Amino acid sequence: MSSLHFLRPLPLLRNGLLSHPFHRRVSACGIFSHCRRLWCSLAEQPPRPDAGDDSAPEKISAPVTDTASLGYARFEDPFYRKWKDVEAEILRDIDPITFLVKEILHSERYEDGERLTYDNENFVVEKLLAFHPHSEDKIGCGLDFIMVDRHPQFRHSRCLFVVRTDGGWIDFSYQKCLRAYVRDKYPSHAERFIREHLKRRSN
Repeated sequence: MSSLHFLRPLPLLRNGLLSHPFHRRVSACGIFSHCRRLWCSLAEQPPRPDAGDDSAPEKISAPVTDTASLGYARFEDPFYRKWKDVEAEILRDIDPITFLVKEILHSERYEDGERLTYDNENFVVEKLLAFHPHSEDKIGCGLDFIMVDRHPQFRHSRCLFVVRTDGGWIDFSYQKCLRAYVRDKYPSHAERFIREHLKRRSN
């Protein structure tokens, strides 16, 4: 309580000092000098861009990788451009083969154990079976016809079969035929194409 009574005269003392003409001049000078320092410090700061002001300078950020420009620069590489041309040529060549085989195996066009039509059979023999790494062993004593049926081990999938003249039959992988076909016709680019498009998938 004694400290509070001691502080009570301070406002009066302050008012008395401020009312003195000399103190008013000093206080006014101090206020103006403080405002001047504040104004100068604000003027020296760089302007802050307003979020809604389109004329405000954009903030410089770290460079962002432009994938489109990188792809364009990569396509300017003559070796890459040559590879893409060869890749497109191989795809145009084998697309009709893969399309027909998938239609045979995955559509209802053929039932299990059904023989292929004459045209489809000739196409499969010339474009696929002839390039199989073990085509002679598959044909054996002689080729009677080609049929589609369930795989002997993986019953959920279907594959192509060689039916021999002696009545025996054996399946063959059209993927192996395609890989051998590409290696035979495009030896310089076969391995890269096979790695990117005909990679062996495990069962």
